[in-house]
Amino acid sequence: MIASDTSFLSESFTYFFDQLVAQLPKIALAVLIVVLGVLIASWLGQFARRRISAKTHDPLMSKFLGQSIKYILIIISVMIGLRAAGLGGIATGVLTAAGAGAVVLGFAFKDIGENFIAGIILAFNRPFNVNDTVEIGENFGKVKTMEFRYTKLKTFDGKDVYIPNSDVLTKPVTNYTEDGFFRWDFIIGIAYEDNIEGAKKTVMEALRKIPNVIEDAEHENFVIEDQLATSTVNLKVFFWVDTMDFRRMALITKGNVVRNVKEALEDNGYYMPADIQEIKLYGGQKEFPVRLAKDIVESDPKPKS
Repeated sequence: MIASDTSFLSESFTYFFDQLVAQLPKIALAVLIVVLGVLIASWLGQFARRRISAKTHDPLMSKFLGQSIKYILIIISVMIGLRAAGLGGIATGVLTAAGAGAVVLGFAFKDIGENFIAGIILAFNRPFNVNDTVEIGENFGKVKTMEFRYTKLKTFDGKDVYIPNSDVLTKPVTNYTEDGFFRWDFIIGIAYEDNIEGAKKTVMEALRKIPNVIEDAEHENFVIEDQLATSTVNLKVFFWVDTMDFRRMALITKGNVVRNVKEALEDNGYYMPADIQEIKLYGGQKEFPVRLAKDIVESDPKPKS
Protein backbone atom coordinates (compact mmCIF):
# COMPACT_ATOMS: atom_id res chain seq x y z
CA MET A 1 0.00 0.00 0.00
CA ILE A 2 2.78 2.42 0.90
CA ALA A 3 4.67 1.52 -2.27
CA SER A 4 1.52 2.22 -4.31
CA ASP A 5 1.08 5.65 -2.75
CA THR A 6 4.73 6.49 -3.31
CA SER A 7 4.45 5.48 -6.94
CA PHE A 8 1.34 7.62 -7.40
CA LEU A 9 3.02 10.66 -5.88
CA SER A 10 6.08 10.15 -8.03
CA GLU A 11 4.02 9.90 -11.18
CA SER A 12 2.02 13.04 -10.21
CA PHE A 13 5.16 15.03 -9.55
CA THR A 14 6.69 13.87 -12.81
CA TYR A 15 3.55 14.80 -14.72
CA PHE A 16 3.42 18.22 -13.08
CA PHE A 17 7.10 18.84 -13.81
CA ASP A 18 6.69 17.80 -17.44
CA GLN A 19 3.68 20.11 -17.81
CA LEU A 20 5.62 22.97 -16.20
CA VAL A 21 8.56 22.47 -18.53
CA ALA A 22 6.17 22.37 -21.48
CA GLN A 23 4.56 25.64 -20.30
CA LEU A 24 7.83 27.46 -19.64
CA PRO A 25 8.03 29.00 -23.14
CA LYS A 26 4.45 30.26 -22.80
CA ILE A 27 5.11 31.61 -19.30
CA ALA A 28 8.27 33.34 -20.52
CA LEU A 29 6.32 34.83 -23.41
CA ALA A 30 3.59 36.00 -21.01
CA VAL A 31 6.14 37.69 -18.71
CA LEU A 32 7.76 39.35 -21.71
CA ILE A 33 4.38 40.60 -22.94
CA VAL A 34 3.50 42.06 -19.51
CA VAL A 35 6.90 43.74 -19.07
CA LEU A 36 6.84 45.22 -22.55
CA GLY A 37 3.21 46.20 -22.06
CA VAL A 38 4.02 48.13 -18.86
CA LEU A 39 6.95 49.91 -20.50
CA ILE A 40 4.97 50.78 -23.63
CA ALA A 41 1.96 51.86 -21.56
CA SER A 42 4.12 54.19 -19.45
CA TRP A 43 5.75 55.70 -22.53
CA LEU A 44 2.44 56.13 -24.37
CA GLY A 45 0.85 57.65 -21.26
CA GLN A 46 3.60 60.27 -20.99
CA PHE A 47 3.54 60.88 -24.75
CA ALA A 48 -0.24 61.36 -24.75
CA ARG A 49 -0.01 63.68 -21.74
CA ARG A 50 2.55 65.91 -23.46
CA ARG A 51 0.66 66.02 -26.77
CA ILE A 52 -2.70 66.73 -25.14
CA SER A 53 -1.17 69.40 -22.93
CA ALA A 54 0.48 71.06 -25.94
CA LYS A 55 -2.80 71.16 -27.89
CA THR A 56 -5.26 71.99 -25.12
CA HIS A 57 -2.98 73.85 -22.66
CA ASP A 58 -4.94 71.99 -20.00
CA PRO A 59 -2.65 70.22 -17.50
CA LEU A 60 -5.56 68.77 -15.55
CA MET A 61 -7.13 66.99 -18.51
CA SER A 62 -3.79 65.93 -20.00
CA LYS A 63 -2.73 64.37 -16.69
CA PHE A 64 -6.00 62.48 -16.34
CA LEU A 65 -6.00 61.16 -19.92
CA GLY A 66 -2.33 60.20 -19.75
CA GLN A 67 -2.88 58.16 -16.59
CA SER A 68 -6.04 56.58 -18.01
CA ILE A 69 -4.25 55.47 -21.19
CA LYS A 70 -1.38 54.06 -19.14
CA TYR A 71 -3.54 51.95 -16.81
CA ILE A 72 -5.85 50.70 -19.59
CA LEU A 73 -2.87 49.50 -21.64
CA ILE A 74 -1.36 47.79 -18.59
CA ILE A 75 -4.60 45.90 -17.95
CA ILE A 76 -4.78 44.88 -21.62
CA SER A 77 -1.18 43.64 -21.58
CA VAL A 78 -1.83 41.57 -18.43
CA MET A 79 -4.89 39.97 -20.04
CA ILE A 80 -2.92 39.18 -23.23
CA GLY A 81 -0.08 37.76 -21.14
CA LEU A 82 -2.44 35.43 -19.25
CA ARG A 83 -3.94 34.17 -22.50
CA ALA A 84 -0.48 33.67 -24.01
CA ALA A 85 0.41 31.54 -21.00
CA GLY A 86 -2.66 29.39 -21.59
CA LEU A 87 -4.50 30.91 -18.65
CA GLY A 88 -7.42 32.43 -20.53
CA GLY A 89 -9.85 31.06 -17.95
CA ILE A 90 -7.99 32.87 -15.20
CA ALA A 91 -8.12 36.11 -17.19
CA THR A 92 -11.89 35.78 -17.55
CA GLY A 93 -12.21 35.03 -13.84
CA VAL A 94 -10.12 38.05 -12.92
CA LEU A 95 -12.35 40.35 -14.98
CA THR A 96 -15.49 38.82 -13.48
CA ALA A 97 -14.13 39.14 -9.94
CA ALA A 98 -13.03 42.71 -10.62
CA GLY A 99 -16.52 43.62 -11.77
CA ALA A 100 -18.14 42.04 -8.74
CA GLY A 101 -15.54 43.62 -6.45
CA ALA A 102 -16.20 47.03 -7.94
CA VAL A 103 -19.90 46.71 -7.13
CA VAL A 104 -19.18 45.65 -3.54
CA LEU A 105 -16.60 48.38 -3.01
CA GLY A 106 -18.95 50.90 -4.60
CA PHE A 107 -21.50 50.28 -1.85
CA ALA A 108 -18.86 50.08 0.88
CA PHE A 109 -17.07 53.29 -0.14
CA LYS A 110 -19.90 55.38 -1.55
CA ASP A 111 -18.23 58.76 -0.91
CA ILE A 112 -14.96 57.65 -2.49
CA GLY A 113 -16.86 56.41 -5.53
CA GLU A 114 -18.75 59.69 -5.85
CA ASN A 115 -15.56 61.73 -5.66
CA PHE A 116 -13.85 59.47 -8.20
CA ILE A 117 -16.71 59.77 -10.72
CA ALA A 118 -16.92 63.51 -10.09
CA GLY A 119 -13.18 63.75 -10.77
CA ILE A 120 -13.64 62.01 -14.12
CA ILE A 121 -16.45 64.41 -15.07
CA LEU A 122 -14.45 67.46 -13.97
CA ALA A 123 -11.44 66.32 -15.98
CA PHE A 124 -13.47 66.81 -19.16
CA ASN A 125 -15.89 69.53 -18.14
CA ARG A 126 -15.03 71.92 -15.32
CA PRO A 127 -15.41 75.65 -14.64
CA PHE A 128 -11.73 76.42 -13.88
CA ASN A 129 -8.11 75.74 -14.78
CA VAL A 130 -4.89 75.66 -12.79
CA ASN A 131 -4.12 79.00 -11.07
CA ASP A 132 -7.63 80.36 -11.60
CA THR A 133 -9.02 82.30 -8.65
CA VAL A 134 -12.28 80.63 -7.62
CA GLU A 135 -14.79 80.54 -4.82
CA ILE A 136 -16.25 77.10 -4.04
CA GLY A 137 -18.75 77.24 -1.21
CA GLU A 138 -17.00 79.17 1.55
CA ASN A 139 -13.51 78.49 0.17
CA PHE A 140 -11.74 81.22 -1.82
CA GLY A 141 -8.32 80.85 -3.44
CA LYS A 142 -6.27 79.67 -6.41
CA VAL A 143 -6.68 76.21 -7.97
CA LYS A 144 -3.42 74.29 -7.62
CA THR A 145 -4.25 70.74 -8.66
CA MET A 146 -7.11 68.34 -9.25
CA GLU A 147 -6.82 64.66 -8.43
CA PHE A 148 -9.38 61.90 -8.89
CA ARG A 149 -10.77 62.45 -5.36
CA TYR A 150 -10.22 66.11 -4.50
CA THR A 151 -9.44 69.60 -5.79
CA LYS A 152 -6.72 71.57 -4.00
CA LEU A 153 -7.06 75.33 -3.40
CA LYS A 154 -4.39 77.65 -2.04
CA THR A 155 -6.07 80.44 -0.11
CA PHE A 156 -4.60 83.94 -0.08
CA ASP A 157 -3.67 83.63 3.58
CA GLY A 158 -1.57 80.51 2.88
CA LYS A 159 -3.97 77.67 3.70
CA ASP A 160 -4.16 74.48 1.60
CA VAL A 161 -7.80 73.42 1.22
CA TYR A 162 -8.72 69.99 -0.18
CA ILE A 163 -12.29 70.00 -1.49
CA PRO A 164 -14.01 66.70 -2.43
CA ASN A 165 -14.72 66.60 -6.15
CA SER A 166 -18.36 65.78 -5.48
CA ASP A 167 -18.69 69.16 -3.71
CA VAL A 168 -16.97 70.93 -6.60
CA LEU A 169 -19.44 69.30 -8.99
CA THR A 170 -22.60 70.05 -7.00
CA LYS A 171 -21.86 73.41 -5.34
CA PRO A 172 -21.84 76.80 -7.13
CA VAL A 173 -18.37 77.73 -8.39
CA THR A 174 -17.48 81.40 -8.92
CA ASN A 175 -14.50 81.90 -11.22
CA TYR A 176 -12.95 85.37 -10.92
CA THR A 177 -10.27 84.92 -13.59
CA GLU A 178 -11.86 82.87 -16.38
CA ASP A 179 -11.82 85.76 -18.87
CA GLY A 180 -9.32 87.91 -16.95
CA PHE A 181 -11.64 90.84 -16.14
CA PHE A 182 -13.42 91.98 -12.99
CA ARG A 183 -15.46 95.09 -12.25
CA TRP A 184 -14.89 97.01 -9.02
CA ASP A 185 -17.11 99.78 -7.69
CA PHE A 186 -17.03 102.31 -4.88
CA ILE A 187 -19.02 105.34 -3.72
CA ILE A 188 -17.74 108.87 -3.32
CA GLY A 189 -19.76 111.83 -2.03
CA ILE A 190 -19.63 115.43 -3.23
CA ALA A 191 -21.30 118.53 -1.79
CA TYR A 192 -24.85 119.47 -2.83
CA GLU A 193 -23.65 122.75 -4.30
CA ASP A 194 -21.06 121.02 -6.57
CA ASN A 195 -21.74 120.42 -10.27
CA ILE A 196 -22.58 116.74 -10.71
CA GLU A 197 -21.77 116.46 -14.42
CA GLY A 198 -18.44 118.18 -13.90
CA ALA A 199 -17.58 115.83 -11.04
CA LYS A 200 -18.47 112.78 -13.17
CA LYS A 201 -16.25 114.07 -15.98
CA THR A 202 -13.37 114.61 -13.53
CA VAL A 203 -13.75 111.04 -12.21
CA MET A 204 -13.70 109.56 -15.74
CA GLU A 205 -10.58 111.53 -16.64
CA ALA A 206 -8.88 110.23 -13.48
CA LEU A 207 -9.80 106.63 -14.41
CA ARG A 208 -8.25 106.97 -17.87
CA LYS A 209 -4.92 108.04 -16.38
CA ILE A 210 -4.47 104.76 -14.45
CA PRO A 211 -2.73 102.18 -16.69
CA ASN A 212 -4.17 99.04 -15.05
CA VAL A 213 -7.78 100.14 -15.50
CA ILE A 214 -9.32 98.39 -18.52
CA GLU A 215 -11.63 100.18 -20.93
CA ASP A 216 -12.76 98.89 -24.32
CA ALA A 217 -15.94 98.16 -26.24
CA GLU A 218 -16.94 95.27 -23.96
CA HIS A 219 -15.69 96.73 -20.67
CA GLU A 220 -17.10 100.21 -20.17
CA ASN A 221 -16.31 102.34 -17.12
CA PHE A 222 -18.95 104.78 -15.93
CA VAL A 223 -20.17 106.94 -13.04
CA ILE A 224 -23.79 107.27 -11.93
CA GLU A 225 -25.71 109.26 -9.32
CA ASP A 226 -26.33 106.73 -6.57
CA GLN A 227 -27.99 108.47 -3.63
CA LEU A 228 -28.97 111.80 -2.09
CA ALA A 229 -27.43 111.26 1.31
CA THR A 230 -27.69 113.44 4.42
CA SER A 231 -24.81 115.75 3.54
CA THR A 232 -23.55 114.54 0.14
CA VAL A 233 -24.63 113.56 -3.33
CA ASN A 234 -23.17 110.06 -3.66
CA LEU A 235 -21.65 109.04 -6.97
CA LYS A 236 -21.00 105.35 -7.69
CA VAL A 237 -17.89 104.62 -9.76
CA PHE A 238 -17.68 101.41 -11.83
CA PHE A 239 -14.37 100.36 -13.44
CA TRP A 240 -12.77 97.21 -14.88
CA VAL A 241 -9.42 95.71 -13.88
CA ASP A 242 -7.22 92.83 -15.01
CA THR A 243 -7.77 89.88 -12.66
CA MET A 244 -5.01 87.47 -13.70
CA ASP A 245 -3.37 88.49 -10.42
CA PHE A 246 -6.72 88.97 -8.75
CA ARG A 247 -6.02 89.23 -5.07
CA ARG A 248 -2.95 91.50 -5.15
CA MET A 249 -2.84 93.51 -8.35
CA ALA A 250 -6.58 94.03 -8.56
CA LEU A 251 -6.70 95.35 -5.00
CA ILE A 252 -3.71 97.63 -5.60
CA THR A 253 -5.42 98.99 -8.72
CA LYS A 254 -8.60 99.65 -6.77
CA GLY A 255 -6.62 101.53 -4.13
CA ASN A 256 -4.91 103.64 -6.80
CA VAL A 257 -8.26 104.47 -8.37
CA VAL A 258 -9.80 105.58 -5.07
CA ARG A 259 -6.79 107.76 -4.26
CA ASN A 260 -6.51 109.31 -7.72
CA VAL A 261 -10.24 110.06 -7.93
CA LYS A 262 -10.19 111.75 -4.51
CA GLU A 263 -7.16 113.87 -5.41
CA ALA A 264 -8.58 114.78 -8.83
CA LEU A 265 -11.83 116.01 -7.29
CA GLU A 266 -9.95 118.04 -4.68
CA ASP A 267 -7.65 119.55 -7.31
CA ASN A 268 -10.68 120.65 -9.33
CA GLY A 269 -12.34 122.36 -6.40
CA TYR A 270 -14.91 119.75 -5.45
CA TYR A 271 -15.75 119.47 -1.76
CA MET A 272 -16.32 116.07 -0.16
CA PRO A 273 -17.98 116.86 3.17
CA ALA A 274 -18.31 114.53 6.11
CA ASP A 275 -21.71 113.64 7.51
CA ILE A 276 -23.43 116.63 9.09
CA GLN A 277 -25.28 116.15 12.40
CA GLU A 278 -28.20 118.54 12.98
CA ILE A 279 -29.18 119.34 16.59
CA LYS A 280 -32.64 120.80 17.21
CA LEU A 281 -33.90 122.63 20.35
CA TYR A 282 -37.53 122.05 21.25
CA GLY A 283 -39.90 123.91 23.55
CA GLY A 284 -39.01 127.26 25.07
CA GLN A 285 -35.31 126.54 25.37
CA LYS A 286 -33.26 129.42 23.98
CA GLU A 287 -29.69 128.49 24.79
CA PHE A 288 -27.64 125.51 23.73
CA PRO A 289 -27.04 123.39 26.88
CA VAL A 290 -23.35 122.71 26.26
CA ARG A 291 -20.37 124.26 28.02
CA LEU A 292 -16.79 124.23 26.79
CA ALA A 293 -14.17 122.53 28.94
CA LYS A 294 -12.28 125.85 29.25
CA ASP A 295 -15.34 127.56 30.72
CA ILE A 296 -15.81 124.72 33.22
CA VAL A 297 -12.23 125.00 34.44
CA GLU A 298 -12.44 128.79 34.83
CA SER A 299 -15.73 128.58 36.72
CA ASP A 300 -14.34 125.96 39.11
CA PRO A 301 -10.68 126.89 39.79
CA LYS A 302 -10.35 124.66 42.85
CA PRO A 303 -7.39 122.30 42.47
CA LYS A 304 -8.11 118.62 42.60
CA SER A 305 -6.94 116.79 45.71
